[in-house]
Amino acid sequence: MPISRRRNAVLAALFSLAVAGATATPGAAAQPDRGCTGPIKTAAIMTVEPCDGMDRVLAKAAAVVPRPGQLAWQQRPVTAFTHFGMNTFTDREWGSGAEKESTFAPPAVDTDQWMRSLKGAGVTQVMLTAKHHDGFVLYPTRYTDHSVVASPWWLGAGCTDPKADAARQAAQADRAQDPSAFWQARDAGCTNPRGDILRDYVDSARRAGLKVGVYLSPADGAELPATFFADEVKRIEAKVAAGQSLSIEEQATYDDRASAPQGQGRYGTGSAVTPRTIPTLVANDDRAAALAAGKLPRFTVHEDDYNTYYLNQLYELFTQYGPIDELWLDGANPWRDRGISENYDFTTWFSMIHALSPNTVTFAGPAGVRWVGNEAGQARTTEWSPLPTTGDPNTAHNEELFLGGATATDLGSRQVLADPSVRFLQWAPAESDVSIRPGWFFHPGEQPKTAAQLVDLYRRTVGRNSSLLLNVPPGPDGEFAPADVASLAAFGQSVAATQVNQAHARPGEKAVAAVTDNSLTTSWTPPHGALEGTLDVPLARPATFDQIRLGEDISRGQHVEGATVQAEVDGAWQTLGTVTTIGYARLVTLSAPVTTGHLRVVITRARATPYLSTFALYRTVPPAA
Repeated sequence: MPISRRRNAVLAALFSLAVAGATATPGAAAQPDRGCTGPIKTAAIMTVEPCDGMDRVLAKAAAVVPRPGQLAWQQRPVTAFTHFGMNTFTDREWGSGAEKESTFAPPAVDTDQWMRSLKGAGVTQVMLTAKHHDGFVLYPTRYTDHSVVASPWWLGAGCTDPKADAARQAAQADRAQDPSAFWQARDAGCTNPRGDILRDYVDSARRAGLKVGVYLSPADGAELPATFFADEVKRIEAKVAAGQSLSIEEQATYDDRASAPQGQGRYGTGSAVTPRTIPTLVANDDRAAALAAGKLPRFTVHEDDYNTYYLNQLYELFTQYGPIDELWLDGANPWRDRGISENYDFTTWFSMIHALSPNTVTFAGPAGVRWVGNEAGQARTTEWSPLPTTGDPNTAHNEELFLGGATATDLGSRQVLADPSVRFLQWAPAESDVSIRPGWFFHPGEQPKTAAQLVDLYRRTVGRNSSLLLNVPPGPDGEFAPADVASLAAFGQSVAATQVNQAHARPGEKAVAAVTDNSLTTSWTPPHGALEGTLDVPLARPATFDQIRLGEDISRGQHVEGATVQAEVDGAWQTLGTVTTIGYARLVTLSAPVTTGHLRVVITRARATPYLSTFALYRTVPPAA
């Protein structure tokens, strides 16, 4: 989508403010309220003032709300991760960065098959590993020769064009001095029309009606300095000689010890921080005219070599492949303990991401999404979206800012809010990542989880106010394995067949109609703005169910701290389930089906007036065997 010249000027101005230290990122923190007594306005990020007492902190937490991109993201409960890259062809989980590009050589890549399989599973968003920790890039970037352009995949099968061969030989000779050498040769001779994996992925996803995310790893083994890699090889060889076991990272380095990192050696070198222009134009850059005409934005930053490289790739992603609905970046700095570390400039990264694409949600970014704390597909039974942090979410990988870290058992209760180290509050919904197979990348000896296991993962994530980020890795043949496809299909069919609401409102029951109409923003609240209350749910006809779904109108925040669901059975009220938090979605699963025509939801505790927007009764349809 073209960006107007006027908007580019605004983007550049916002970005200049951001890198100068002003807040110009998602959900900018509210201005300090003089004397800590003024009105509290809703915001995605909010400052906690030194004079704020606990009552005011709690009121602020109740006023933290999602920004538009987050609100849309939370209504996409299942995202599919696609781990595909160099590791797919080395049978590894972690690459060294010294792999030759020729190793990446799929016979074909059928992204349409991926999307058909994922959509059948009920997935609404997909996310590709455009660059994993090994540094191999799945699109034709201008900033490293370690990409699909240098792979035989780029030419396609049967290419015998001497022009292509000559151009690629010249690129190989120039790559040590020119990180764009293979990009310069991208159109020489025959090329594979589906060579750009990311473009193919994005286009297939959009044809299927799916939102798109991209994972761009900050860690980059291909950019390690050659001397560091050589020293690592010596250290690891000594461990092997001593009969010591190796980590998966060490094993990859040992296996590739005859090679060297395939990038430019920009990672963790302590290179000078100087003014840089993003995008940094390369020779024959096809964006030069658009930049000169103001059709593309330009940013000035102060960075070292590696941060400049990473920012340039972010710019490529957003201006060439957008809109990007979720950007996934972890904080991995895996060689820190062995003497080399890169100082990631998260502040500038987040600022540029927001300037280019305000509605993108960034993993571990300000008012973005957060890691649930494990890779088992297990959300907490008390999962808050408004969370306190010890520092400004705009300035750091947010996992570093949560009290107790991302894995803490309690991230948002009143007790945590009362901690004196709390400085900010932000909307940070949970994302639960898990792979359908034991590994994140495809390995021939592994088998996928069953559909029943996937259904259980859905209940433990989506049913606990989290999204499910389910990884499905294609094999070296460029397709999802038949067993994975079958498991996905049975899972999707089971969830869809189960989630047919059996709760039907009687005519004139406006409150019941409001919570059963599939709209987030129609809701029931207790009379007179009370914090507690009972929603009476008389049904038009009796229902038989074994799951109950509750949901809050999170556009107004997350308020409920305690609730019970009761049913009238044989003239007596029985408690079917008790929950703490509700959030966007909360599933209560019963041990046996219940039949009744009359229920009620009792809100027993809340931080502010609760807005219950969802009430559904489901009868489980198990996956087909």
